[in-house]
Amino acid sequence: MAKHQIKGGWKTELDEQFNSSYMAELRLFLKEEINLGKIIYPPMIKVFNAFNYTSLTDVKVVIVGQDPYHGDGQANGLSFSVEEGIKIPPSLKNIYKELFYDLRLTAPENGNLESWARQGILLINSSLTVEKGVPGSHQGKGWEKFTDEVLSIINRKKKNIVFILWGKKAQEKGHFLDRDNHLVIESTHPSPFSAHNGFFGSKPFSKTNEYLAKFNIDPIDWQL
Repeated sequence: MAKHQIKGGWKTELDEQFNSSYMAELRLFLKEEINLGKIIYPPMIKVFNAFNYTSLTDVKVVIVGQDPYHGDGQANGLSFSVEEGIKIPPSLKNIYKELFYDLRLTAPENGNLESWARQGILLINSSLTVEKGVPGSHQGKGWEKFTDEVLSIINRKKKNIVFILWGKKAQEKGHFLDRDNHLVIESTHPSPFSAHNGFFGSKPFSKTNEYLAKFNIDPIDWQL
């Protein structure tokens, strides 16, 4: 987990974070976990994938998740996304359902969201790593501070960004966002446990494109 894995403008903006004491402690924690034989997801080489698919210059939308998927081969460094060939997780299935309800777009056969990331959607989790089979296992280890700083950079340096915060953990990260200069879309998490309590029918995809169009920003092609 090294900063050289991040390319472009993000590397410069996040240099102070990578040189901080909390990040040194986080690196040590991850090293110790690996030395104990624990399997960590995503693979270390993909931990910062979101930043390499979506440069700071290109960011239009930020979708915040909680922590990476903790099953075999699922996590690929992009929130809610899984590698091709991996069974689509329940939360992502619900995202696809809302995509159909909202824009009448049919669900793809795989769960890889790279095409969204390449269009300027930063797909970032609150925690960037997790232990296999143990959801939430790397919360409180320093990742939240790091990803708060990422959102803060976008909040300060960009205008007319759409922040999509699904679930309580994501919404906790939204308290400092400038809602006069950005659009913040909040709802319950797309998990099967909560999707029927406010996620379904929230129309985040059409709301995003309506907002971008208002500022003459190219809309997102949500079809995967």
